[in-house]
Amino acid sequence: MTKVSPSLLAADFLHLDRDIQMINRSEADWLHLDVMDGMFVPNISFGFPVLEAVAKVCQKPLDVHYMIEKPERYIQQTARLGAMMMNVHQEATVHLHRTIQEIHGAGMKAGVTLNPSTPVCTLEDVIDDVDMVLLMSVNPGFGGQKFIEHTIDKVHRLRELIDRSGSHALIEVDGGVQGETAPRLVAAGVDVLVSGSYVFKAAEPEAVIKWLKEL
Repeated sequence: MTKVSPSLLAADFLHLDRDIQMINRSEADWLHLDVMDGMFVPNISFGFPVLEAVAKVCQKPLDVHYMIEKPERYIQQTARLGAMMMNVHQEATVHLHRTIQEIHGAGMKAGVTLNPSTPVCTLEDVIDDVDMVLLMSVNPGFGGQKFIEHTIDKVHRLRELIDRSGSHALIEVDGGVQGETAPRLVAAGVDVLVSGSYVFKAAEPEAVIKWLKEL
């Protein structure tokens, strides 16, 4: 069954507690948290005051996705939140292998994210060390963007790399995940769907989450 990690970036920030309680009631597996610094991506989202508040009330594992420069600076602080997964961009950290090891050393699972223009082959030397690879299917920084079609082929290439290496890494996709793209992504080999607007803007978000899980 597909895992679903709704993206809090699309929630109503005036009523975060209400939306997180909806996630708690739902069949969502994780809660996806997009942290942006205005440098690595052209937007600023939220930081540790919000993360700490969310961590207190969210009953789902936290899937923390850093779209920031030098994310390794915040490994220990992220671990103190109780985060399950710390996801860093391959493009944002110089010593990726070291960062993966430090994330594991802090007691979290390690994810690595690739931007749309970054090829899968850049992960060949660390694929055995990561717990998950997140493929961005939009350019990171803003929610509600159109799905980039070549992501489907990229999922196939990543699945081949994982299977060839014997890695147990999950494949997660973030960006433009909705009714038309989600089934295609799952068919291509995606394990975890991140969905923001499609979930939080829906009339019945819990039903949408249930449908995504059953793909």
